[in-house]
Amino acid sequence: MAVGLGLSIGTVNTVSALAGERSAKSPPGRRRIPDRSSAQTRRTTLTFDSTGLARVGLIPRHGRAITEFADLSQRTARSARVGHRALTAADLVATVADCLIIEARRDPRAVAAGITLTHPAAYTESHLAELRAALDALGLDRVALVPEPIAAAAWLEAERGPLMPGLALVYDLGGSSLDVTLVRVGAGRPERPIVGVPVRSTEFGGRAFGALVAARAGGSGRTTHLSGAVRGATADELRVDHVRASLELVYRCLGLADVTMADVDCVLVVGGAARPPEVPRLLAEVLARPVVVAPDPERTIADGAAILARGTATDPSAAPSRRRSGAHRRVVDAELVPSWLRVPQRSRTTRALLFTRRTRRRLTRAATAVGMSAGGVALAFALPADAVIASLR
Repeated sequence: MAVGLGLSIGTVNTVSALAGERSAKSPPGRRRIPDRSSAQTRRTTLTFDSTGLARVGLIPRHGRAITEFADLSQRTARSARVGHRALTAADLVATVADCLIIEARRDPRAVAAGITLTHPAAYTESHLAELRAALDALGLDRVALVPEPIAAAAWLEAERGPLMPGLALVYDLGGSSLDVTLVRVGAGRPERPIVGVPVRSTEFGGRAFGALVAARAGGSGRTTHLSGAVRGATADELRVDHVRASLELVYRCLGLADVTMADVDCVLVVGGAARPPEVPRLLAEVLARPVVVAPDPERTIADGAAILARGTATDPSAAPSRRRSGAHRRVVDAELVPSWLRVPQRSRTTRALLFTRRTRRRLTRAATAVGMSAGGVALAFALPADAVIASLR
């Protein structure tokens, strides 16, 4: 059974989803219905232990967690320094993806799964090239990069399809921003289905709404807890006003594509901040178009990415058995490796075998038992033809 792994790494939360297909036969005249994927949500944080091992979603009591790095288009995207190596925001995103893939492959179904990583549609070619290089450096060259609204449209096709050819407006209200994109759906859609120019704003989303609530509570002059200062109908009214103000981005997106709402067949609402029922209700009333929203809109993009990845999956029975240890997540200091032993990041033909101090001591003792040469310890190893040796000091 083909299985796909979809990854959606957002500024606030990260969602990973596995999607397969039902083994039972579909009724005559109906297409095969995909299984509802299993998804997990974590905070988008990274921590590194003393050995360089990365962990996702942890907020330690002591120490520091790296956050605010997932959006490469933001100037405030953070970098980090682990040991003697500086990691860019793209390196951190690739590290999160690597950790999620290793964890997902503990499930036997996901050993040969196709993998898709989503990104904002507003990313430029330079952003994509940087992210691609970071993934390739970790050996994730088979991970496909797909814009978030295209992954969301894939979920729509699987959930409500087959769709008639038309336009879907993807309203992605996330934790840190709002993204509005027009996507062609249905049969005959082009290879690049995004129409016009995606529109993004950080003035809307979960954080922006939280700031709005805090400002209203502060202006009320009360000293009670925030939830007591703004609640009930007041919070609902604030959310409605917040979503109503965001319609300016919708009309701007339509204008850039030279279309009107009459040309749009449906509005697909996704994102964690779109859970409250006031969001789709207001969009349906004002835009006067059918609104589609999943039970958990935060996982829609990851589910769609998993559906797309399922198409690139291989047969698990034909896949070679490979076990990846936590060492693949370790950050290796390139400055400690001699220049003549360094492997270019994009080269896949040569791998370096990195030995720790403890391993080198054991090998030295073993070689000493065999014999000593005039120039020092003589070491003999049975290595692959394309392998080289490098050591960590």
